[in-house]
Amino acid sequence: MTQITIIDTGCANLSSVKFAFDRLGFQAEITRDLNKIQSADKLLLPGVGTAAAAMKNLQDRQLIDTIRHATQPMLGICLGMQLMTEFSSEGNVNALSLMSGNTELIPNTGLPLPHMGWNKVRYQADHPLFAGIEQDSHFYFVHSYAVLPNENTIATSSYGVDFSASIANKNFYGVQFHPERSGKNGSQLLRNFVENI
Repeated sequence: MTQITIIDTGCANLSSVKFAFDRLGFQAEITRDLNKIQSADKLLLPGVGTAAAAMKNLQDRQLIDTIRHATQPMLGICLGMQLMTEFSSEGNVNALSLMSGNTELIPNTGLPLPHMGWNKVRYQADHPLFAGIEQDSHFYFVHSYAVLPNENTIATSSYGVDFSASIANKNFYGVQFHPERSGKNGSQLLRNFVENI
């Protein structure tokens, strides 16, 4: 059985991510135990709240090096995805630098922040993370900060401007939306992460 480990970042959405895997029939464990994280088959890096607070939690829990040196597939969700970049202007904090890119406040186009609700996602054709998901499917977002499209972007969405809905580099993957709150499309994406990545 695939060992799925949700890294305990001390953020609030950990149990909802675990329940999403439970519904799919996968067992996932929430832990900050470095040995369990290192021996997992798949890793999840969820996060809500501010980048500065989340990085401090990871520092306090001595998780940063373990995350940076992970060799198994890792999926960052929402803030977890943003932490995979080099820098977040939310609190001006250095992030995990798992891939290039910066997280910045969504540019002001007159739309309210946070960007909250269902939005279309357009992904790179044939990407295994989006297998079996229709192009331009809707996913659920809640965020004020975003990673603007760069060389690691594998899916985009738009809220006044285009931004990265999903990024990937080597064994690291990130989604800006909440798959655990995105109905059947989100469930399919989590299943793809376990079975296809």
